Amino acid sequence: MSIHPSIGTIHGVGLGPGAADLMSVRADRLVRAARHVAYFRKAGRAGRARRLVEGMLRADAVEFAMDYPVTTEIPVGPAYNDCLSRFYAACTEHLARLALAGEDVVVLCEGDPFFYGSFMHLHARLLEQVPVSVVPGITGMSGAWTASGVPITWGEDVLTVATATLPEEELTRRVADTDALVVMKIGRHLPKLRRAVQAAGRGDEAWLVEYAAMPEQRVRQLAEVGDDDAVPYFSILLIHGQGRRP
Repeated sequence: MSIHPSIGTIHGVGLGPGAADLMSVRADRLVRAARHVAYFRKAGRAGRARRLVEGMLRADAVEFAMDYPVTTEIPVGPAYNDCLSRFYAACTEHLARLALAGEDVVVLCEGDPFFYGSFMHLHARLLEQVPVSVVPGITGMSGAWTASGVPITWGEDVLTVATATLPEEELTRRVADTDALVVMKIGRHLPKLRRAVQAAGRGDEAWLVEYAAMPEQRVRQLAEVGDDDAVPYFSILLIHGQGRRP
């Protein structure tokens, strides 16, 4: 695609797992210089990505909050996908309009923009319209296994990353078939995930990390967490590999 020199760039900027000092130098520079800043958030909330850059934005920065129309209110299916598709299309139109007017835009992304992030849906829609740049960030799972104080893999360990939104049978298979495991997007799926971990015979190996790298960080063995406990959606379950060591 031929790019006119006056067209701005949309920057998807990974902010890391939740601590400002784990942000990259490039991310810090772009955020502080940005005239236009966009970020996703749940309607009625400040947004975790926006809170992370508090005090870093220019005084004249123009903010564009992208409020999700749904999160967990309706089950994943055609209606859910259609609702989000229209939402991402509207966000894309707004950002593309700014870029075509010659403005650069920084889209704040928790973790890494290309790892289970909402920015991916904008990226796919923007690519054929305007220049897009991505700044990688430390992932939430990196923050989680660092918080556990134990390496996640050794030697030839195979690491599997899954989401707790998978069907229980599939989760059980994935837990049983790997050396090391990361499960994301837990929240209300905790009881199902616990059953899958126990069915795979790995209940004693599992750890739950909430708010990794953030002030409210909490690390517990899964066995210590009750099914009725309020577990954040962005909690992460870990099973550490036990592979070859010199």
